[in-house]
Amino acid sequence: MNPGTIINSLPRLSLIGGIIALVFGILILIFPKILNYLVGIFLILCGIAVLIARFVL
Repeated sequence: MNPGTIINSLPRLSLIGGIIALVFGILILIFPKILNYLVGIFLILCGIAVLIARFVL
């Protein structure tokens, strides 16, 4: 595995994480009761992204 590949994919992953965080923040302001679900989904997506970056890239 080439370390440069992982480093080059970090800006893309951080952009996706930023967009997800922005959308979840807006949804929390509109529907405050879904906070637990959104945090759980966000953590699952972050974990999947890390696993993909570790094993695929």
